[in-house]
Amino acid sequence: MSNKIHNVACIGCGTIGAGWVTRFLVNQIKVKIYDPTPYAETRLEIVIKNTKRAYKNLFPNETINFKNFEYFNEISPAIENADLIIESVPERLDIKQKIFKNIEEVCSNQTIIASSTSGIKPTDLQNEMKNPERLMVTHPFNPVYLIPLVEVVGGNKTEYKFIKKIIDFFNSINMQPIHLKKEIEAFVADRLLEAIWRESLWLIKDGICTTSELDDIVRYGFGLRYAQMGVFQTYRTAAGEGGMRKFLEHFGPCLTWPWTKLMDVPEFNDELIDLITYQSDKQANGLSVTELEQIRDKNLVEIQKALEKNNYGAGRLIKKARVKKSP
Repeated sequence: MSNKIHNVACIGCGTIGAGWVTRFLVNQIKVKIYDPTPYAETRLEIVIKNTKRAYKNLFPNETINFKNFEYFNEISPAIENADLIIESVPERLDIKQKIFKNIEEVCSNQTIIASSTSGIKPTDLQNEMKNPERLMVTHPFNPVYLIPLVEVVGGNKTEYKFIKKIIDFFNSINMQPIHLKKEIEAFVADRLLEAIWRESLWLIKDGICTTSELDDIVRYGFGLRYAQMGVFQTYRTAAGEGGMRKFLEHFGPCLTWPWTKLMDVPEFNDELIDLITYQSDKQANGLSVTELEQIRDKNLVEIQKALEKNNYGAGRLIKKARVKKSP
């Protein structure tokens, strides 16, 4: 098996699939794309425009060929001779397994198959495969072209040599792969997001705050710390020089207090849906989703550029990429 990944194919061209495409394009990797949807109806053009705008700000002196891809409405020509196939089709096990069957009819048993699923365990994805040892989950985060994290999760039959190969590949395109040693539904990041989402639903339902106020609490508060320090390093600094041990001794007993409703979910009825939708629409203040994406990307670029100056968090990857791109 070659140690290098040269030929990449993307299956599915929605928001995540298109994000994978442009992540590869900005790293000068040609991509073959399969999606049964006519090209004009996919998200690809919008995502390319967003990526162009972001990378012009992030790497102003770099020339990127955003036409370095081929688009197919049939799967066979898209995946022929592929070293890596990234699957980003809808979150249904039967649809994904059908795609994997089609791939195995065309590709070598050394072709890595990586699913972008946000929650299905790779062992379940492998169940009907002839060569399940080369399948794994590579769960990215939207927008894929700007957020570097990718969770890499193998199933019961995944061989480590394939995991090692894809981790090396992701490192080479300035991503931050995290290899989860055990598989679990929804992996790590989405489980954390699910926890805050559940509590958020209760806070809105019970009238404690609005969607706008809750988002302000995150973005003006702990979100700023999380962007650079994460969870545990943030708490390590909360108890002064005593570090994590002092924090745990001081705040650990609070975990027994009935503060949250994480194990319970409010009834997801029309009343709650209407309430959240009304508040969210009001919060958007007339901005379209595309306009919000543009604001998001601009802020993500500037946050990462600021972190780059201190060689911290995601900024370390930008600094590394800038060094690689220097003549």
